[in-house]
Amino acid sequence: MNAPATPAVPHHRLPELLRAMPKAELHIHIEGSLEPELIFALAQRNGLTLPYASVEALRAAYAFTDLQSFLDIYYAGASVLLKEEDFFDMAMAYFERAAADHVVHAELFFDPQTHTERGVPFGTVIDGLTRACETAERTLGVSGSLILCFLRHLSEEAAFATLEDALPYRTRFIGVGLDSSEKGHPPEKFARVFARCRELGLHLVAHAGEEGPPAYIWSALDDLHVERIDHGVRCVEDPVLVARLAAERVPLTVCPLSNVKLCVYPTMDQHNLAALLDLGLCATVNSDDPAYFGGYINQNFIETFDALPQLGSEQAYKLARNSFEASFVDAGVKAGWVKRLDDCFAVFAD
Repeated sequence: MNAPATPAVPHHRLPELLRAMPKAELHIHIEGSLEPELIFALAQRNGLTLPYASVEALRAAYAFTDLQSFLDIYYAGASVLLKEEDFFDMAMAYFERAAADHVVHAELFFDPQTHTERGVPFGTVIDGLTRACETAERTLGVSGSLILCFLRHLSEEAAFATLEDALPYRTRFIGVGLDSSEKGHPPEKFARVFARCRELGLHLVAHAGEEGPPAYIWSALDDLHVERIDHGVRCVEDPVLVARLAAERVPLTVCPLSNVKLCVYPTMDQHNLAALLDLGLCATVNSDDPAYFGGYINQNFIETFDALPQLGSEQAYKLARNSFEASFVDAGVKAGWVKRLDDCFAVFAD
């Protein structure tokens, strides 16, 4: 997918362009899109009492110091998800926001172990999410696919058990990923699980190089044989790794607001997204857990471009086009999205 010269867009039109351009979202944890208002609504519907007095009190607790402090709140929020309708409502709320942000395709991460450990059947989770993907494509024009993520702080045995639970639903998800606490849980811990998933023909991705070192990215590539690296921003600490990622066009699903919220970078103006693009990497912009990190995909674009003046329309085009290139859809569909992107840029360049 070699890109043509990007039409120059006047700088004052850049925020409008960022909002309007078609894009794919490849790093979105659907449980992380659960807004406080919906958490309270689902708690009431399911007869649950939350440890927070109000929506405002819950939102005020979103002051994270690292990944684990976020995960503690994240798992508490997910406790309100009990029935198929809960998972459907959560995913549809995300898809409506995605459509408003001109997302044409989303590949949703979901964490079945977060729910099955609470006694929620795997089928309940995936039935609700599948129905939302089908409804979103039919009513909003946003296509959606599911990627099952294993929780890396749990055991290899637990991951294998989850995979067994998932096999009757094999046609409902396109791949597997690895998420949760990165520190102390290197990718190679799950090498045998990912080998089995490869045999099943599933796409493979993994979180690496967010809080974990570049060595975790090497392990994800060489031990898990992943096709995409989720986050990956710490790759710049290893020039040999950067050269490999660039040569092999391994996509990085970068989440700027998340990186700042979890203190990977102190402030957005210190983020390395511009550097990743300058190094020739296939970087993309995504929202990660938008209900917790302060914004959906367009907010990530706007705040990152505001903070990094070296980013302009050329980089915007690259990021959107990279998101299509990195998606797990066929070449014909990607070509259609690129045509829409080119048309959008042409309008803004006039």
